[in-house]
Amino acid sequence: MSSQIICVAQQKGGAGKTTLVSNLAIAFLQAGKSVALLDTDPQGSLGKWLDVREEALGVNDRLQFATATAYGISRAIRGFSDKADIILIDTPPKADSDVRWVLRDSDLVLVPVSVSQADVWATHDLLDLADRADKPTYLVMNRTRAGTRVGEQVSKSVAELETAKLQASLANRVIYAEALGNGLGVLEAKSTKSAKDEVRALADEVFALLEP
Repeated sequence: MSSQIICVAQQKGGAGKTTLVSNLAIAFLQAGKSVALLDTDPQGSLGKWLDVREEALGVNDRLQFATATAYGISRAIRGFSDKADIILIDTPPKADSDVRWVLRDSDLVLVPVSVSQADVWATHDLLDLADRADKPTYLVMNRTRAGTRVGEQVSKSVAELETAKLQASLANRVIYAEALGNGLGVLEAKSTKSAKDEVRALADEVFALLEP
């Protein structure tokens, strides 16, 4: 088995990295894939999400987890290379040499951007690192607010970054925070069809990017 490796990175904290990782993980599981989660963020939100999940639902052998330092990421990836179809890596909120190590081993880089100019400003250094690593990189719009002035302003700013953006996005919905706190993905939670549809669309688009 040759794992496909997705790095989720953003310099600004609170942009939705763990939300993106956890929901993609559940979507891939439901699609029949085995998933490994690697958390390089000292805050450990992804591990806490999994702890809550396993306490409520038990251990799923197709969903594995490990923490790793950025410098130990290659070893951690090798540990899962014959055990998981997809490896999702959650990174700390900074763009420096630590993240560079993670980018080096990744097949795809996803950069969540909330509807905030601060998030757009924070992407520049990370996008520069990804460009130097010569990795395919896509922006993922998170907490979108259709029809608002700030939403239009951020969309304009994102277009000026000249970095590819996924068509699918995640709207500003309370269910994302609720599901995360309960150790779930939105696809498993009691949520609206619209929320589930946007997660499925996002997962389908990401998976298509991984296909040879």
